[in-house]
Amino acid sequence: MISPQPPSLTTIEVWKRFIRNGRLEPGFLRPEIEQAWLRCRKARVDPHAVRSIQALPKRELNSLLEKRKSLIDVARPFMGNLYQFVASSSFVVLLCDERGYILETTGDPEVIKKAPDLNFCQGALWTEEEIGNNGVGTALFLQRPFQVSGGEHYCRKHHPWTCSGAPIHDENGKMIGILEMSGPVEATHQHTLGMVVAAVEAIEQQLKVHLQNRELLLLNSHLSNLFLTVSDGVVVVDGSGSIQQINPVAEKIFGMKEKSLVGIPLSQFIDKPGPVMEMLTSSQPFNDLEVHVSGRSGVANCLATAKAIKDDHGHVTSGVVFLNPIHRLNKLINRFSGAHASFTFDDIIGRGKAISRAVQMGSQAAHSDSNVLLSGESGTGKEMFAQAIHNQSGRRQGPFIAINCGAIPRELIGSELFGYVEGAFTGASKGGRPGKFELASGGTIFLDEIGDMPLEQQASLLRVLQDLAIMRIGGDKVIHIDVRIICATNKNLTTEIARGNFRQDLYYRLNVISIALPPLRDHREDIPAMFRIFHERICSKLGTEMVPVDPEVIDRLERYDWPGNVREFQNVVEKMVNYCHQQRIAVDCLPEEILLPLSHSHAPALHAPASHREHRAQIKRAMAEEERREILDLMTQHGGNLSRVARTLGLSRTSLYRKLGKHPSASRDMD
Repeated sequence: MISPQPPSLTTIEVWKRFIRNGRLEPGFLRPEIEQAWLRCRKARVDPHAVRSIQALPKRELNSLLEKRKSLIDVARPFMGNLYQFVASSSFVVLLCDERGYILETTGDPEVIKKAPDLNFCQGALWTEEEIGNNGVGTALFLQRPFQVSGGEHYCRKHHPWTCSGAPIHDENGKMIGILEMSGPVEATHQHTLGMVVAAVEAIEQQLKVHLQNRELLLLNSHLSNLFLTVSDGVVVVDGSGSIQQINPVAEKIFGMKEKSLVGIPLSQFIDKPGPVMEMLTSSQPFNDLEVHVSGRSGVANCLATAKAIKDDHGHVTSGVVFLNPIHRLNKLINRFSGAHASFTFDDIIGRGKAISRAVQMGSQAAHSDSNVLLSGESGTGKEMFAQAIHNQSGRRQGPFIAINCGAIPRELIGSELFGYVEGAFTGASKGGRPGKFELASGGTIFLDEIGDMPLEQQASLLRVLQDLAIMRIGGDKVIHIDVRIICATNKNLTTEIARGNFRQDLYYRLNVISIALPPLRDHREDIPAMFRIFHERICSKLGTEMVPVDPEVIDRLERYDWPGNVREFQNVVEKMVNYCHQQRIAVDCLPEEILLPLSHSHAPALHAPASHREHRAQIKRAMAEEERREILDLMTQHGGNLSRVARTLGLSRTSLYRKLGKHPSASRDMD
C-alpha cells in the first residue's frame, strides 16, 4: 500500500488566504474544489466550527430508518466488506440518504468516539451547507463519485481526513443515497474512491436482485390468490397427465381434497382424456370441450379449456385444465338472456276476497320448494303468479325458465325439456344442446299448459320428479338438477285423467300445492282499480294524455263477463286509449262485444235482456264462429295443409286437431 503525501502546505496556504479575503489562487486547486469553497462561503458555513452539525429528532429518525430499511439491509454487508479492507487504518464507512442524513455507520467504535466533532452518528446531516464540502455533500451536489482530501475541505476540522463518496441509484436511475468512506489523510489508499464505487455498483446490483425477488414474490402471491379464488376449477397436470395441483373450486367439482388427487391421472376422472394427452404431447390447446367429471359427488357436466406449459426451450413440461360447470354458465346465460322473473306479488292488482286468497296461498308457497300447480282460465295471470312465487322464494337469484307445453310440436318437446347430445337425431346441433331443465338448475321451471303435454313425455317428466336427474336424448350420462317446478293449466286435470289424457301418478306429483286463480268475473270489485292502473300504464307507454272516464264505462266493464279475463281486460283498455279521440272516454269507446247486449244492431237473439250467464254463452258462440271462419280461411289459403295452418295460428298440430274437433263443420268443409 502506497501512502499519499501529507497535505500540501501550498493547499493549506491557499485555504488560509481564501478564508481571510475570499480570494482564490489560480491553478492550485481542482475546479470542483474551488466551486465548492465558493458555495460554502456563500452559504456562510463557519470554517472554524467545532460542533454545529444538524441532526434529526429521534421520532423523525426512526421513521426515516424504517422507510429506508431495504436500502440499509442491502448496503450493510457491503459496508462491512469495505471496512475489512481498511480495518486497521481507522476508517469509517457511512451510508446516507439522498438528502445527506446518515443512515448507517460502520467502523472502529474507538475511532468514532475520538472524533465527536465530525459526528458520525445516525441522523447527522452531511451536506455542504452544514459542514462544508466533503465526500457526502459534494458528491450529492455533483451527483457523481468524488473525493475530498485534507486541506481541500472548507472546514478545518476535516483537514486530517480524506472523504470518498459515490451516489447510489435505484433501478430507474434515481439517486437514493450516498456511500462514503472517511479515513486519515496519511492512510488513504490511491484506490479508495475506486473501492467505494465498486461497492456502490454491487449494492445497486443487489438492490435490483431484491426488487426482482419482491416482484416475483408479489407475482407469485397474485397468482396464488388468483389460483385460489378464480371461479373456474383449475387442474395442473404434469407431462404424463397426472394431477399435480387443484384449486378449491376443482375440489368441489371432484368432491375430493387436493391431497387425495395428487399423482392420480386426470384420465381416471374425465370421459374425454384424449384431448388432454394431445395437448401434452403436441402442445395443441382446446377450448370449451364438454366433458363429464366423475367424482365422489357424482358426475359434473363441465366445459373444459386446456393449455400447455412450456420451458425456456419450448418443451411441454405440464399443462393446466380449466373446468367450468355448465350449470353455472347456464345461470349466467339466463341472467343476460332474459330468463328471469320480473313480476312480484305487488304487481298483482286486486283486493277482492278471491284474488286475495290466491295471493296469500302463493306467498306461502314461495317459502317452500314443493311443486305448485296453478289452475285457472286463460288470461287469469298464471305465469305472473309463477314469477311472483319465484321472486319471493329462496331461488330468486336463480333462473326462471318458462315453457309452453302446448305450443311445442309433439316431436320436439322432449329435446326442449331434456336437451340432446350431438348426433342424437338428424338436424341435431353440433356439440348437442342443454334442455330447459338444465338451464333452470338452481332456479324455477314453469311448465305452462301442462295438460297439453304428450303422454310419452309425461312419463319422462315423472322420472325427472322422482330422480331429480335428467338424461339428454341420445346420451348415457345422468345429469343431476336442482329445480323447483311450477305448472299451470286451464284444464280440469282430473277430467283429463278420466279421459286417459293425463297420468294420474304425475298429477299427484305435481299437485302438492294447488292454487286456483279466480276468473275476473269472480272479483268484479277490482275492475275500477284495475282500469285506473291499466289506463295510466297504457297512456304512459303510448305517450298520450289521460282523459276523464264516464262512470257508465266502468259500470259496463263491471257487468261484462270477461271470458278472456285479465288479458282481455288489458287489451280492451288499450283499444279504448288508441281509438277514442274524444276529450273523455265514453260508452261509445267500448268495444262492440261489451256493448252487444244493449245494442239494437245485432241479431234478434241478442236483443232481449239476458243474464250474465246467457250473455257469456252468446259471446262464446260468437267467438267460436269467428274462430271457425278463421280456420276455414287458413285451410283455403294453405290448400288444406294442417302443419302450415297450425304454424300460422301458433298452435301445435295436437291443439289444431282439438279445435277441429270443436268445429266439425270446418273438418267437413276441409274434406
